[in-house]
Amino acid sequence: MSDPLIRRAEDIEYEAVGAADGLAKGVLIGAEQGGGNLAIRRFTLAAGGSVPKHTNEIEHEQYVLSGRYTVGIEGEEYDVEAGDSLHIPAGAVHWYRNAGDEPGAFLCAVPAGDDKIKLQE
Repeated sequence: MSDPLIRRAEDIEYEAVGAADGLAKGVLIGAEQGGGNLAIRRFTLAAGGSVPKHTNEIEHEQYVLSGRYTVGIEGEEYDVEAGDSLHIPAGAVHWYRNAGDEPGAFLCAVPAGDDKIKLQE
């Protein structure tokens, strides 16, 4: 059993995601912060930002906090907005595009541990 853990919003550090344009990631709770079997990350996607086609070795679920943007998953496009939830299976090719004037933000829950991301051509 792990210990209880509380992290404050002001303690979260965000960093730009290298392969993407306008995407930043903050780890809310993960193994490095003393979390258990899951990790929760918060991403922001700037207006005009995009993330290239890629795959992850692990499945992940996302919850849109704010904004409106497009997510491509396995060749289908989905317009998502605040309150929407997504499941992205392990190995699925996916990407993001924010063509709007407002930034978007989403939570992403994943199993703890390593995740290899592979960019697609």
